[in-house]
Amino acid sequence: MAGDPDPKPTQSYWTSIEADIAAHLKRAIPIRPPVSVFEPMHYLTFAAPRITASALCIAACELVGGDRDQAMAAASALHLMHAAAYTHEHLPLTDRIRPKPAIHHAYSPNVELLTGDGIIPFGLELLAKSIVKNGSNSDRILRVIVEITRAVGSEGVVDGQYKEFLCSQSKGEESWNLGDIEYVCKKKEGGLYACGAACGAILGGGSEEEVQKLRKYGLYVGMIEGMLYGVGRNKKGMEGEVEKLRGLATKELEIFNGRKIEKICSLVQAGLCSV
Repeated sequence: MAGDPDPKPTQSYWTSIEADIAAHLKRAIPIRPPVSVFEPMHYLTFAAPRITASALCIAACELVGGDRDQAMAAASALHLMHAAAYTHEHLPLTDRIRPKPAIHHAYSPNVELLTGDGIIPFGLELLAKSIVKNGSNSDRILRVIVEITRAVGSEGVVDGQYKEFLCSQSKGEESWNLGDIEYVCKKKEGGLYACGAACGAILGGGSEEEVQKLRKYGLYVGMIEGMLYGVGRNKKGMEGEVEKLRGLATKELEIFNGRKIEKICSLVQAGLCSV
């Protein structure tokens, strides 16, 4: 599959999606009374580093023929789930499980903990409110709520975080085996990206085959991110695994031949940091 000859259009595509999600979240979380609640929620939502899982939700929706607005609430909710997980993982008492960049803590640990807890139901509230706006789409939105809660819950991101903690405590940073790395990447980044792609396809009216193909594509893309920039960063043997995952991800898009797949395909062709 050939990529764009000029990377700028692809970069502009992802940048425009990110800008739209950020604008949607700023409207959804203004700093308003009670300031003690909404100021830290606003701050922590945007303090979390950007990941492409939420943008992938919109890209998948558009790929199957949907409109950007149909997936905006879900994409915003996915970013909120990521922000909550990031906040919990980087609390002053939990950010010592492995070497990480220095994090500026603007609020006390108890405020960050409770705000992270509050961000999750707020994301689900955004989705629930979108049912009122898109009443004819209510079944799809309810399915997306289930998809997101599964992806971030005890069998998803939380499971990956717990496994990462156990391995870091018992094995040390340099002693991870490939199975441990794959498990954590699959549960954390892989699960979130798989959820984003599947949710976008669901909301865009994709067929069940399209939903499952994009789910697998998202899984492989997320695992690539985890191996390159997450728990697999700087560990031996990742290059071969990443190339294998790139091949698997690209294969999942074959059923979309004839459509404009260059932009969504760029996530594995050029590397996640370049989009």
